[in-house]
Amino acid sequence: MKVMIVQPIHESGVKMLLNAGFQVIQASSPEPSVVAREIVDCDGVIVRTAPFTAEIIRNAPKLKVIARHGVGVDNIDVEEASKHGIYVVNTPNANALSVAEATIAFILALAKRLKQMDLATRKGDFNIRDQFSTTDVDGKTLGIIGLGRIGSLVAKKCQAAFSMKVLAFDPYIDARKATELGVELVPLERLLRESDFVTIHVPFTPETRFMIREDQLKLMKPTAYIINMARGPIWDELAVLKAVEEGWIAGAATDVFIEEPPKNDHPFFKCEKILLTPHNAALTKECVIRMAEGAAQGVIEVLTGRKPSFPVNLDLLKKYGKI
Repeated sequence: MKVMIVQPIHESGVKMLLNAGFQVIQASSPEPSVVAREIVDCDGVIVRTAPFTAEIIRNAPKLKVIARHGVGVDNIDVEEASKHGIYVVNTPNANALSVAEATIAFILALAKRLKQMDLATRKGDFNIRDQFSTTDVDGKTLGIIGLGRIGSLVAKKCQAAFSMKVLAFDPYIDARKATELGVELVPLERLLRESDFVTIHVPFTPETRFMIREDQLKLMKPTAYIINMARGPIWDELAVLKAVEEGWIAGAATDVFIEEPPKNDHPFFKCEKILLTPHNAALTKECVIRMAEGAAQGVIEVLTGRKPSFPVNLDLLKKYGKI
């Protein structure tokens, strides 16, 4: 059997597939038209962030499993895959730690104004220290939008390290879990009004698309910060820029963009109060191994007739009578 890898993954995942007796091929390009042409005789595929479209799926009659190297499957046409009886699996336990750490790094960098302090020091502006413009994190209120694996880890670590009070908005989380975490579940509006730092960790769905707009940002404190670690379209980028530039909030940070990679004239690039990283929070040396091996394991499970550990489309497969 043959497995395609759309974008490069760590060699440890490739070795797992080879050791299981599969032929492994690398797509010559992640462009959907190229993948659609080259996937024709593949039984499995590992996908990172490249679009995996209905066209690709319809062009792969032998395909049995699509493994997401990561968690979010918004780049995969899960509905179309399910219609064809194809399992979609992911690696939910692989990246939570790394993304949680990156979130906390953003919190500290914003609070301590590390970007501004570094640039000023390099320019010889040592007097910036006398602005007294940085802030402590200890004892502040953290608002978490999305209390899943990543959000829960952020809560635990910020409580342990900084004695932060944690509010959360997540209509799908059981109140008992929140209580066990020492987190107070609140409406989104209250979270935005009361939090000193707001972090976003929700999946991208029609329900969460642009859930943070001007109206929501205007609820926040002028001293507060907001951080997007989920997907670019969760917030309105121009509204965030306006909120920072007009002083509705103190600053922002994001690891994700509506269009990736962002164009050279992206509006965030002109604002030093918005910290940016290239959607790499989960791409630590350790995490890429966990994701590669987790994705490979999902492929191996399905292609050897076992039940996958982390399927994401069981309900759809049942809906279409495929299982």
